[in-house]
Amino acid sequence: MAFEKLTNSIDELNDNVKAFAHSNAEYYKLLIFKQSSKSAILLVMFLIVAFALSTAVAFISIGVAFAISAALEQPSAGFFIVGAFYLILIVLFVIFGKKPLTKFMLKKFSREIFNEDN
Repeated sequence: MAFEKLTNSIDELNDNVKAFAHSNAEYYKLLIFKQSSKSAILLVMFLIVAFALSTAVAFISIGVAFAISAALEQPSAGFFIVGAFYLILIVLFVIFGKKPLTKFMLKKFSREIFNEDN
C-alpha cells in the first residue's frame, strides 16, 4: 500500500517535471520569438529612416554645393568644399564617435528588446 502511494507519487512527480520542462521550453521559444521580432522591426525602421535621411542629406548637399559654386563663381569649388566637409566629419567620427555611438545603441536596443511592458 505504501509502495503503491510512493510509486504513484513518483509517477506524478515525473509527469509534473515533464510538463514543467515542456512549458519552460515553450516559454523560452516565445520569448526568443518576441525578442527577434522586436529586433527585426527595429532594423527595418532604422533602414527606412537611414534611407530617407540619406536621400535628404544628398539633395541638401547638392543644393549647398551649387550655392557655394555660384557664390565663388567656380563650377566645381562648391562640390570640393562640401566633399571636404564630409571627409572632415568622417575623420572626426572615426576618431571620437565609436564609444558614444556604441553606448547609445546598446542603451537603445536593450531598452527596446528587454522592456517587458510591450
